[in-house]
Amino acid sequence: MVVLWTSWFTVQPEETGIVQRFGKVMRTAGPGLHFKLPYGIETVRLLPTARVLKEEFGFRTVSVSTVPGQKTRYDSRGNYKDESLMLTGDLNVIDVRWIVQYRIEDPIRYLFQVRDTSKTIRDTTEAVMRRAVGNRLGSDVLTTGRVAVASEAKNEIQKILTTYESGVRLVTVELQDVTPPDTVKPAFNEVNESRQDKEQTINKAQEQANREIPKARGVATQSISEAEGYALERVNRAKGEANRFEAILGQYEQAPQVTRRRLYLEAMTGFLSDMKGLYIVDKDQKAMVPWLPLESSGQPSAQGGKP
Repeated sequence: MVVLWTSWFTVQPEETGIVQRFGKVMRTAGPGLHFKLPYGIETVRLLPTARVLKEEFGFRTVSVSTVPGQKTRYDSRGNYKDESLMLTGDLNVIDVRWIVQYRIEDPIRYLFQVRDTSKTIRDTTEAVMRRAVGNRLGSDVLTTGRVAVASEAKNEIQKILTTYESGVRLVTVELQDVTPPDTVKPAFNEVNESRQDKEQTINKAQEQANREIPKARGVATQSISEAEGYALERVNRAKGEANRFEAILGQYEQAPQVTRRRLYLEAMTGFLSDMKGLYIVDKDQKAMVPWLPLESSGQPSAQGGKP
């Protein structure tokens, strides 16, 4: 009975079995029922190679809810400040909480290449994260630089663990919460509100600029177009008058008297056509002489005396 009981073992679907004979690794076993030498000659160590493992920093998961509507509970009040408090590049202290998810890629290396692989992962991760945060400004880590910090830390941690031949492959490094320490949160909130007011003012100014600048450009374009049109009109008119003058000058040189009289008659015709009435006054006569209206419907009349 003892021989039978110690001669078989079961590997779960998400596990890999490492079979050792007197401490020496003999083989690996996949999911299912397997047999081995009894009486402790061969021993089996099971590793969850198909499961995503997780290391938490700055907090611990108390319970994971499997019921819809209920949230997973976390413990962040414990003595985890040694993990989470970090110094940034601008000498500010911030509280960084993050997780590292990984898979066991090579179970034999995971068990035997490093003495305590889990502790090695935690120490390496904490050291790399502190360096990544320390190379940046605190405002960047608190706002826009979180993704960059996580990506840089993941690459660096994986490189170190590969060098150690730990048999681990990282899945993700994710910053859960980045906040200033409790003692400086009021001051940080005031600074954050000031920055938000600044951004809001800049956005309003940019909105007004986007509205006024195109309007001003349109008015300027219209003024330029009108000025160009007016200049073109003046130039064309000047050229026309110059050409007309040259044509008249040529006629004048051929027949001065005729041209002079024609110009006089044209000028008087244009001048008199705008007049409503014409009065001819003799300086030696005391009263007005009869006048002839230029309108076609008018009749001659006399003013100040008889005809």
